[in-house]
Amino acid sequence: MLASALTAAEAETLKLMFQGDAYEIKNITATAQKFEAANPGVTIELINTPHDGYNEKIGAAVSAKALPDVIELDGPFLANYVWSGLLQPIEGLVDQAIIDDMTPSNVAQGTYPIDKKLYAIGLTDSTVVLYGSRKQLTELGIRIPTSVDDAWTKDEFQAALEKLSTAPGVKWPLDLFRSYGTKSEWITYGYEPLLVSMGCDVIDRTTWKAEGMLDGATCVEAAKMMQDWVKKGWVVPQSAGGNQFYAAGRPAALAWGGHWFYAEAEAQMGDDLVVMPLPKFGEKGASPNATWIYAISKDAANPQLAGKFLSFMLQDSDYRAGYRDHAGFPGLKSFAAASPLYAQGGAMAVAFEQAGKTAVPRPPHPAYPTITLAFQQAMTNIFDGADAQQELTKAAKEIDADIEDNDGYPPFGEAN
Repeated sequence: MLASALTAAEAETLKLMFQGDAYEIKNITATAQKFEAANPGVTIELINTPHDGYNEKIGAAVSAKALPDVIELDGPFLANYVWSGLLQPIEGLVDQAIIDDMTPSNVAQGTYPIDKKLYAIGLTDSTVVLYGSRKQLTELGIRIPTSVDDAWTKDEFQAALEKLSTAPGVKWPLDLFRSYGTKSEWITYGYEPLLVSMGCDVIDRTTWKAEGMLDGATCVEAAKMMQDWVKKGWVVPQSAGGNQFYAAGRPAALAWGGHWFYAEAEAQMGDDLVVMPLPKFGEKGASPNATWIYAISKDAANPQLAGKFLSFMLQDSDYRAGYRDHAGFPGLKSFAAASPLYAQGGAMAVAFEQAGKTAVPRPPHPAYPTITLAFQQAMTNIFDGADAQQELTKAAKEIDADIEDNDGYPPFGEAN
C-alpha cells in the first residue's frame, strides 16, 4: 500500500541527497516527481552528489548544519554515521510491511550493532561472485561449482588459475577489477571476504583491535597469495580497463566481480556466461554484502514525511523495475520473488544463495572510514610489490591509533 497523500498543512520541501549511475538518477527523479504529484504542495529537492566525493559532501553538510532530511549512505559507513549522531531509527517512520519484507542481510546492513535498531533501508543489497565461460571451463576439464556448498576450495581455485594461465587465448586468468582504482571501496568490499574465508579479518570484531589480526600470519598469507597472482601476471592490470572478461577474444578467463557486472557480461556472452560462488579458501566460505541505502537524518524537519517518501519509493513498481532491469540484487523478499534472475534455477541464483549462507558485512564500527582506507592503501602497495607483512602491520597500527585517539569510540570500547 502506497503512502497516503498529505494534507495541505503538511505541504513542504523534503531534501534528499543521493548518488548513483545514470539509470539510478533517472529512476529516483521520476519517483520523486510521482510522489509530488500524489502529494500536492510537497516538493522533493534532489541533491545528486558524485560517488567518489560523497562522504566528503556529507561531512561538509554536517559542518554547515545543513544535512538533508533523507540521505543515501554506503552500508558499512552506517555505524560511523549513527555514532556521530547523524541518523534516527526508521521504525515507526517507514511502513512496517516494508521493514518486515527486508532480507536478513539487508537488515544487517541497516542495523547499528550497539542498540540493535534499524537506521537505514533499501530496495537492494549486493554480493560478489565468480564469472566464467561455461564452454572454456568445460573444454579444459575444470569443474563448474553449482552452489555455495559446492564452491571451489583454495587448491581447486589455484589449480584453475594455473590451468587457465596456459590456455589458448588467455592473457590473464583472473580479473580482480583493479580498474576500479587504488583508492576504492571495492578493495575492502571485494577482497575482505577472502581474508574472512581464510580465517582472519581486517580487524578483530570482538576486541576491535587490528594488530594481531590484520597483520597476523593468516592475513599475511592471504595477501601474499593475491600478490603472487599479480607477480605471475595472472591478474588484469589496472591499466587494461574493466571489460577484459568479455572483450573480443576474452583475454581474461575469470572475473571476481560484483552482481552488477552480470548485466554487461551477459549482454556480450549470452548463455556462455556462468556464475559461480566465491571460492572457499578455508573451512568456510565468505562473501560481501551491503550497498547504498537510505536513512533519515536526525535533524530532518519532518521525519514522518521522510518516512512516507521512502515507503512510497520502495514500493513503487517503476522504481523497482529500473533496478530489476539492471540486475539489482534483492534486498526485499518481494523484490526477490519478482526477479527471476535470482530465483532458484535463475542465472544468478547462486549469488542470492550467498546472501543467506556466506554474507559477511564489513566491520560495523565507527572507525570504518579509517579501517577501509588503511586496508585499501596496504593492498594497493602489496599488489605493487611491497612487503605484505610490513604493509599490513602499518595498516593495523593506523587503525588502532585512530580507535585509541577516539577513546575506543564508546560505547564500543566500553563493551569490551
